[in-house]
This record gives sequence, C-alpha cells and structure tokens, in this order.
Amino acid sequence: MWRQQGKQLAGNSSSSITRRLASHPSSRPAPRRLATASPVAPVAPASSSHRVVVVGAGTAGLSISHQLLRTGKFGERDVAVVDPSTWHHYQPGWTLVGGGLKSKEELRRKTDDLMDPRLRLYKSGVARVVPGESSVALRDGTTLSYEQLVVAPGLRIDYGAIDGLAEALRDPDSAVSTVYSYDTCDKAFRTVENLSSGTAIFTQPAGVIKCAGAPQKVMWLALDYWRRAGLYSCPPEGSAKPAAASKIHVSFATGLPAMFAVPKYAASLEELRVERGVEGLFQHDLVAVKGNEATFARPDGAASVTRHFDLLHVTPKMGPPGFIRESSIGNDAGYVDVDDHTLRHKTFPNIWSAGDASSLPTSKTAAAVTAEAPVLVRNLTRALDGLGPDASYDGYTSCPLLTEYGKVLLAEFKYGGEPKETFGSWLGIDQAVPRHAFYHLKKDFFPWVYYASLVKGTWGGPKGWIN
Repeated sequence: MWRQQGKQLAGNSSSSITRRLASHPSSRPAPRRLATASPVAPVAPASSSHRVVVVGAGTAGLSISHQLLRTGKFGERDVAVVDPSTWHHYQPGWTLVGGGLKSKEELRRKTDDLMDPRLRLYKSGVARVVPGESSVALRDGTTLSYEQLVVAPGLRIDYGAIDGLAEALRDPDSAVSTVYSYDTCDKAFRTVENLSSGTAIFTQPAGVIKCAGAPQKVMWLALDYWRRAGLYSCPPEGSAKPAAASKIHVSFATGLPAMFAVPKYAASLEELRVERGVEGLFQHDLVAVKGNEATFARPDGAASVTRHFDLLHVTPKMGPPGFIRESSIGNDAGYVDVDDHTLRHKTFPNIWSAGDASSLPTSKTAAAVTAEAPVLVRNLTRALDGLGPDASYDGYTSCPLLTEYGKVLLAEFKYGGEPKETFGSWLGIDQAVPRHAFYHLKKDFFPWVYYASLVKGTWGGPKGWIN
C-alpha cells in the first residue's frame, strides 16, 4: 500500500529528489517572464501558394506536416507551416519539471531544427483565414494561398481570466505557480520545496484545458514529496481527514464535479483522494488571487468562496486563438468546427483540424494527436485526389497520470468516456491501478519518443511506429 512505502524514491529520480529533501527548504533563481517566442523581424509583404498550409508547429502541426511528406505525394515547398515560435516545447513534461524529475531545458528544441528541409516555414502569426478565397493572411503581411488548409495552432493560455494571477506568477517571492508555462514550471517545484507547513491548494478550472490530468499530477507528486520529508501524514484507516501530525493540509479545488471525466478513472482517483486525506473542493472555479487568498466562483448563483493558502498551484483558463472565430471557421465556442470522425471542416471541405484547437470532443493531449494525425492525413490526401474520406477517428486519447513518485495510472479512453486500454486488452491488466511500469513510460519513454519520432511523423501511439 501507498501508506507503507519507504522513503526511497522509485526509478532514476531517487538520488536527485533525496538530495533536495536533505536540503529542504531551498532557494532558486527567479522565473523568467511569461513569454517564449522571440520577436520576428518584419519582412516585406508577399504572396505565396502551397498545396497544403499547416497553421501551427506544435505536436499536431509537426506530426501532420511530416506525415504528409512521408506519403510521397508532395514535393519541396508543397507543404508550408506557419508558426512564430522560436522554441518547441514538450509540454507534457512540464509536470515532471513541477515534480523535480526533469529540467525544463531538456524538454525543448529549436522549432527550425525540427522541420524537414522540404517544408516551408513562415515564422509569423496568423491574422485571419479567408476560407472563401482559400487564403491565410499572416501578421507580417504575407498572404498564403492553399489547396488544403490544416488549422492546428493549439490553445491560448488566458492568464487575465483570473484576477491577479499574472502578477502573482511574475512575483518570485509569491507561493503561486503553474506548470502550464515554460517560465514557471520550475517555480512550481521551488514552492513545493519551500513549504514546511500550512495549506496547499491545487486548482483546475471549469472548461477545456490541455491535459486534464495535469492539475492533480502536480498535486500527487507534491503530496508524496512532503510525505517523504515528514511533513505530511495520511489519515488513519477509515478517516477522510489528514492525521493530526500532518504539518501540511492539501486541497484540490476543481471547477468540475468529479476528480476526472471518465467514470472508471474518476472512481480510482477519488479513492486515492480519500485515502490520502486530500480535501475535495468540487465545482470551485478559481477567479481571483490576492496576496495569500484565493477566491472561487460557485455554480447556480451560490456565494463565492475565499480560502487562505500558503502554496497555490493554478491551472489557468484556456481557449482557442481568436483568429479562428474571427475567420468564421469556428463553432460557437471558437474551436475549428470539424467532423468528429473525419476531421474535415463541416462547412469548408478543404479545411481540416486536429489537436487542441479542434472541436473534437475528446481530452486535449499529445496522445490524442497520435490517433488524429493519420486519419487527417489519409482523408486530406484522398481529397486532393478527388475522393471522399474513408478514415475515422474514434476519440482515442490518453493521460498518464502520476499518482506518486514511481507510479502512474494510465488512463486511455475514446469518445463517450469508454476505456480503450492498450495493456488491458493485451495483458489483461487494470490500468486504473497505478503501476511502476507505467511510470517509466511517462518519465523516460514518452519524452524520448516524442522528439525521436512523434513530431517526425513516425509514431502512432498504441499502434507503435508507422511508415
């Protein structure tokens, strides 16, 4: 049982975490400001034409672009990619940084270095899409014409939606952090190391976010860190309250009504929450941070709730880039309005979308892209040949949910919250039970295969390597 585990951390992380425990608390340099993209020098307005234009050089954009090249149907510069970012980040790894298991520097690469030289990269943002003219206007004044358009720009982090959050994150002396930014993911672990007593609150907003399991991954690692440091005690058997000897109290404040959206995994995580004495503040949506107080909105007109904290880990609100709605290619919520199965736009047949900015009703993860990209590429190339789509996406996605140092609950599911477990069907094991083997997938294999294969278009997730 988790309660009986020793204080030696599992896996390759043991020595580094143990050294940090020995020096608890410690100080670290102040975080950088919340910006990772370098400014792009202005260029003269120009016009270019490409068979396919891909908006976004994130997980979806790179995977799709390279899979298009691998079909053999495209020559040099036939496929263009639009993205202003200097750096490409392995964002699923930021929870590992927040747990002290990785450095953030090892999880990023230069965007240019990831691009096949046959691709044409435009380092600019998108001003608007003009679907009636099959063109994309870039912010630097360039206009791109396309035969087919793939819109995969990812999500926009809206720090301003929570009053006081941006200022608190920038303050190196505040106990407020988030793993949803390169600049602050390491601050998250510093706040964990520096806390020796008091109340720690971990939040998840109502609405769509990247990697819906990340808010509590950080919490479970922090709790385990404090337990191993002798600062946190589990409740006695049969009690849902922390032990009296515990110096730290942990709360999980979520805008949702449960620990997870998929019932099978929600039940397992709720059992862990109770067993470990974590207070569940359900349907509590963070709206303001002021000093050491966090204010939460409540549903149905109920009065807001304000809580004191000594550590606050925030998951900011998120949403699609504004140009999607402004270009009339989005649904009512502003996501690219595509068919759930073919990934083709419902109104404009030469527009496609995958990844976080799409309207696909599944959790927004890198794992989802491994299943979405081959479907989109297959159907798009058939469209170029004048054929209809014949590939279908079933909503597959995955969340390797860290529950402590050394164990991961591997949630895999498809549309309707129905589990679709790789190892469950293969080995007959229950993936709702946290396991050590899954931990090494999350910590070691996935970061490696991401840059070695996924962004190059050769990794198909549960299907393994693809041609």
